[in-house]
Amino acid sequence: MNRLAKRGSETLIEMVATDDDIAVLTKFKFTNPEGEESNGPLYETNSTAGSELPGSSEGLSSTETTLLISDHQGFDKRQQSKDSIFFCDGTRRIDYVLSYVDDPKQDGDKKAERRKEFENNLLKSGLELETEDKKDSEDGRTYFIKIHAPWEVLTTYAEVLNIKMPIRENDIPAAMENPFECMFGLFRLPKEVMNPEPDYFTAPFSKQRQELFFIEDENTFFSPSVRNRIVYYILSRCPYGTEEGKKKFGIKRLLSNGTYTAAYPLHDCQYWKKSKDQNCGNERYTLYTQWARFLRFYKEQPLDLIRRYYGERIGIYFAWLGFYTEMLFFAAVVGLICFIYGLITMTGNMSSIEICDEFIGGEIIMCPLCDKNCEYWKLNSTCEASRYSHLFDNVATLFFAIFMGIWVTLFLELWKRRQARLEYEWDLVDFEEEQQQLQLRPEYEAKCTQKKKNPVTQELEPYLPLTSQALRFCFSGATVLFWISLIIASMIAVIVYRLSVYAAFASLMEDTETLQPISSLLTPQLATSVTASCLNFVIIMILNFLYEKIAVWITDMEIPRTHLEYENRLTMKMFLFQFVNYYSSCFYVAFFKGKFVGYPGAYTYMFNKWRNEECDPAGCLIELTTQLTIIMAGKQIWGNIQEAILPWVWNWWRRRRARTNSEKLYSRWEQDHALQCFGALGLFYEYLEMVIQFGFITLFVASFPLAPLLALMNNILEIRVDSWKLTTQYRRPVAAKAHSIGVWQEILNGMAVLSVVTNAFIVAFTSDMIPRLVYYYAYSTDQNSPMSGYINNSLSVFLISDFPKEPGASLGAFTTCRYRDYRYPPDHEKKYLHTMQFWHILAAKMAFIIIMEHIVFIVKFFVAWMIPDVPAEVRARIKREKFLTIQILHEYELNKLKENLCNRTDYQVEKEVIATEGKRELAQVMG
Repeated sequence: MNRLAKRGSETLIEMVATDDDIAVLTKFKFTNPEGEESNGPLYETNSTAGSELPGSSEGLSSTETTLLISDHQGFDKRQQSKDSIFFCDGTRRIDYVLSYVDDPKQDGDKKAERRKEFENNLLKSGLELETEDKKDSEDGRTYFIKIHAPWEVLTTYAEVLNIKMPIRENDIPAAMENPFECMFGLFRLPKEVMNPEPDYFTAPFSKQRQELFFIEDENTFFSPSVRNRIVYYILSRCPYGTEEGKKKFGIKRLLSNGTYTAAYPLHDCQYWKKSKDQNCGNERYTLYTQWARFLRFYKEQPLDLIRRYYGERIGIYFAWLGFYTEMLFFAAVVGLICFIYGLITMTGNMSSIEICDEFIGGEIIMCPLCDKNCEYWKLNSTCEASRYSHLFDNVATLFFAIFMGIWVTLFLELWKRRQARLEYEWDLVDFEEEQQQLQLRPEYEAKCTQKKKNPVTQELEPYLPLTSQALRFCFSGATVLFWISLIIASMIAVIVYRLSVYAAFASLMEDTETLQPISSLLTPQLATSVTASCLNFVIIMILNFLYEKIAVWITDMEIPRTHLEYENRLTMKMFLFQFVNYYSSCFYVAFFKGKFVGYPGAYTYMFNKWRNEECDPAGCLIELTTQLTIIMAGKQIWGNIQEAILPWVWNWWRRRRARTNSEKLYSRWEQDHALQCFGALGLFYEYLEMVIQFGFITLFVASFPLAPLLALMNNILEIRVDSWKLTTQYRRPVAAKAHSIGVWQEILNGMAVLSVVTNAFIVAFTSDMIPRLVYYYAYSTDQNSPMSGYINNSLSVFLISDFPKEPGASLGAFTTCRYRDYRYPPDHEKKYLHTMQFWHILAAKMAFIIIMEHIVFIVKFFVAWMIPDVPAEVRARIKREKFLTIQILHEYELNKLKENLCNRTDYQVEKEVIATEGKRELAQVMG
């Protein structure tokens, strides 16, 4: 049976194939441009397609009907590739896909009404829809609505969004090639991958000036990333009705209330093989083979292809991450040299030699480190720890701290130049954030009922009253302060853990024979530090998990006006929290531990119960190094597990639960539907992770020169993990424009300034460098070996009988014990007061901080002044391109004017042409 009927502007085709192999009822319905409803069409599209069916269908056989559909419309679904990214006609590209499950139990009628209204409004806006019935979906439950933006829609919204499009191929000569280019051939990618399209002069698209633009093919003029950006713009502003007296609109709201289950643009092919369709660009396959494989870690990134496929916003992130990784190489090399220097000089370090000496360190009896269950101990028990502390606490530490202060300035300044070059190459020179400022968030428009005139557009816009803003900000600020207080409370709890378990570790190691062989290496101080650092890391990750949800909730509650405001507010909240969360324990060890201890008989107690911690006789720097290593390495390992393994496991589980788990058996939109959503905040978390890492390698780098090397190895992996998950495990994100890394640039600048201060304080107060230098130049009495006697000089004497109550330690044949401080002995008239050497050291520390900060800041500002933000070559190219673009536009206008005036008198034509040429010359002079 076959039937072809025509009703007005609709054409309904219904056929039953009688072939034994196929028994399928197929129905195609072409809906008119006004978007009239139909009952359960399998495929919907904008209307003129039906009228293209040639001739009448009367008298056609079943075979002829099938040929009619497949030959003239491309609707033979049996022959369509499962990997196709086109409508069933094989010509109209799928720019976006919506999916939903029709569940009558969960507000099914209400959701169906919303979908009906929403899809009708999409049709009215000019988009074309095609619905895939659930019977044809892989799980048998999900409907898919495929969306195509025709030429008319694309040209209209390209002008609205001020999208730049090519007008002429760029004829500016390329920059001079690097004479050392041949040395980097191993790291280069093929030119067709690095430069997937020619360089053009561009101008904002104008629908009235289409002849001006370089349009070879309407189907390929707008790239897929531009097309999905335009469609998403329409989807995010399309209304779907009125509920509770408020106008409702936007795909985000429909996704949140379950009307649709997903909305996404399609990948152009499977990532592991090319599509058989010649019209597919196979860019995903190219990105996977040339970029996302780990074995390509030594290759440069195809930034132009990334930008073309994913948009400028994701492209600028990978450009920044790649540049940051390149700069880390130099810091890692210098840090490794400093570490090797410490390793070479470790055996000749006089401090550790004296501590390990049986007749020096073995004869020095130290006071108990806790009030109960702690014994008097010999200084040489910390022999191994003192040796290893020299790896990081040496003269090279000072050099590396100054080097990193200059390195961070070079990194930020050179990134500005790299960013300026990308702005030019990616046509972002005239892109201003104001364009985003003028685009209100749909949530803002929906929740703000009051309106006022916008001073820029002179149009009425919704706004949030000042009183409401103030209340929301107060609540938001109070919430952030509460969570920061929670971090501080957790840090205090970890400090209490340190104080309370130290005695347990000391007793355990003293009494357990199996631990005796490693007691010289694993001291009670080190065991306490390691376990406390691990506990602190676990608390950090738990608090992060909880606060992420709170931060998003309170930012939503503030109702930011634009997407830019939303991201900036969320960024500041998350960064402030994570700054305190990750760095608070490092700040404690670096600047507070061992600084407010008191002395035997007059110790300082926390909450009048727990005695404050003391540093190791070799200093607190080794503990800061331990803390930094555990938190930094733990965060990087856990981050890579989250980014790589969890998405893969999740997608594998979803495919396993489906009826089939082979991607070869279901369609392109279903394959992408099974992937995870990258989300609007996907890049936010990537930036946050890298900025926190940037803090570790700058704020505390004086304590751990190998931190840049760890960061370098992590980032080499990070680039490939991020590219792999984006290419294989996530749906294609909506393309978005960005000309910079945004507010993160200001955060990095702030951390760069703070890093100079923290490293100066670490060298001065946490390391033993300044006390050693003061002893070397002012107090040493041995000219042949100036550092001899330093350990004895740095330890004060305490008379055991002066303890207010005898500690729980057993007394031997000694009456005094030593402790780390500069105080007068018990037989001095200024008993237990600070000696003059203490004040000399303190003055030297303060002088060092001031001198180091001024030197580094002067060099930083000089370097920043010497390096222009925009390279001279790029500045000249921008001016040249603007000049040529203006010339091209004026030539076009002049030609149009001549055509329009062809019927007038020669005198009138000449007069108008002269006037137009005069305007062009004036515009060129002013440009």
